[in-house]
Amino acid sequence: MNPFEYQRAEDVATAVATVSGNENAAFLGGGTNLVDHLKLGVATPNLLVDVSGLPLDRVESLPDGGLRIGAAVRNSDAAADPRIRRDYPMLAEALLSGASAQVRNLATMGGNLLQRTRCVYFQDVTTPCNKRVPGSGCSALRGYHRYHAILGASEHCVAVHPSDLAVALVALDAVVQVSGPDGDRAVPVTDLYRLPGDAPERDTVLERGELITAIDLPVLPMAARSGYRKVRDRASYAFALVSVAAAVDLFDNGTIRDVRIAFGGVAHKPWRAYRAEDALRGRPTTAEAFDDAANAELRDARPLRDNVFKLRMARGALVAALQHLTGADR
Repeated sequence: MNPFEYQRAEDVATAVATVSGNENAAFLGGGTNLVDHLKLGVATPNLLVDVSGLPLDRVESLPDGGLRIGAAVRNSDAAADPRIRRDYPMLAEALLSGASAQVRNLATMGGNLLQRTRCVYFQDVTTPCNKRVPGSGCSALRGYHRYHAILGASEHCVAVHPSDLAVALVALDAVVQVSGPDGDRAVPVTDLYRLPGDAPERDTVLERGELITAIDLPVLPMAARSGYRKVRDRASYAFALVSVAAAVDLFDNGTIRDVRIAFGGVAHKPWRAYRAEDALRGRPTTAEAFDDAANAELRDARPLRDNVFKLRMARGALVAALQHLTGADR
């Protein structure tokens, strides 16, 4: 591990000013991702600014009835909050499906959103990786890519985003509050992440020194009928091969009034399934309708040699999630 200096932030403004003024500085929250990268040599900051002690560790009700989750709230605390479990169950389920209980007790909500890909080539500094060293090449294209993207990838990067939390937040139309050197701004989580294009080294739209301070959940009554389904190699401490976050609102006659869907494990960012949503509105809760929605969303998928199975897996996960939420599996 390379030597670095450590500084505990006294307030948000000081933390932002410190990191924005030093291109080799980094924020430190729970450290569950960053410390791994320090050990591997993937991250080599000369200064860590610890923001875990800032007063950003509360879940508060907003005047409009939504919720504001501080960026320093631990994942386990958010998952246990009764308001989140009641009004946004997909979020609680997504949080509980991630990592292990020990990691969830340490990881923060803001840090979870900014964790980086688990692509084996990104984490191996002896191999070419455009995300780690721009212009060096993408080893995964012809190498090991079972876990990699089938949607939205480019010739420069086929890695996927690892966060379960982010998938649920995209489906919920959540918004992150950000403080930076140029002031505060609100960024919808759907707009927070980037597809790789020709600059895969940039995961998000955040600028140098910008710090996520909170996550706002909107009033979304349909979210009470929601869930998170994760398909993985083992039941614990494994990243998603494919995941689905979904919420459904039904008319009295059982047809679909509205729906929110996002996929994880299939793209460089949490993938909002707008085509599937459009295909479902006004449709009955039948296997045919669910299959049509899955096919609409996945028609432009471009699987690699070793992850063709993700197409079938994504279809199956979406259909199973919708069947469960609408009662069609009974």
